Amino acid sequence: MTGKEIEKYIMRDLGFIPRHNMEALSIAAERTANLFEDVEPKRVIEFMLDDRPIGACYTHSYGFHTREGRAMREFFKKIYEENES
Repeated sequence: MTGKEIEKYIMRDLGFIPRHNMEALSIAAERTANLFEDVEPKRVIEFMLDDRPIGACYTHSYGFHTREGRAMREFFKKIYEENES
């Protein structure tokens, strides 16, 4: 997803005005999707920004984040922070 697509998603689907660096979000989503196989960047963004589960029991179990979900969040956060400025 491009930064512009992420901005549209935040505004249209989530109903918020974006306050984050869209390009850093895009980079983090792409790199996270590449690391965690069979995951698309759009799904990564939906998980990070709207807490939508990815796959059956991949990121959530009984409403809580699984080990993979927590690892994905930590990796995404690290990449985002590296590219934020």
